[in-house]
Amino acid sequence: MTEKIWTSDSEQETFALGASLGEKCKGGEIFLLDGDLGVGKTVFSKGLGKGLGVAEPISSPTFTIVSIYESGRLPFYHFDVYRISDIEEMDEIGYEDYFYGNGVCLIEWADLIREILPEGCISVKIEKDLERGFDFRRIRILGGEL
Repeated sequence: MTEKIWTSDSEQETFALGASLGEKCKGGEIFLLDGDLGVGKTVFSKGLGKGLGVAEPISSPTFTIVSIYESGRLPFYHFDVYRISDIEEMDEIGYEDYFYGNGVCLIEWADLIREILPEGCISVKIEKDLERGFDFRRIRILGGEL
C-alpha cells in the first residue's frame, strides 16, 4: 500500500490538494478522513468536491449522517458517522448503495464503522505541527492510485 505525505501551509493549499485528488477520481473511491477538530477536514472536503465539479456549497454533515451532492461530474457523498450509535443505522440509510456505487465517498470518523468498510479505501489523515507554525498541516494519504 502506498503512502504519500503532503505538507500545507495554508487553507488554500489544503483545498488545492483536495481539488487535485477530486479531479483524478473516476468513481468508486472511498476516502476515510481523519484529524482533530480544526485541522482542515472541511477545507479538504470542499476541495475534493470542487475537484469533482460540485457546484453547491459543501459543509460538514455534522447533524446528518450523509450529505449528497449530485451537481458534479460524479456524485459526492460526504459522511459524518460520529453520531452513529449502532452500525445498523448505516443499513437504514442504505450505505451499500453509496459505498459500492459510481460516486465518491468521503467518510469522517470511519473507525466507528470499520467493520463495514470495503477494502481499498483511501485513508487521509490531517495533522497539525505547531512547532512548524499555526497553519502548517501534514497530510498523509495511504492507499489508492491517486
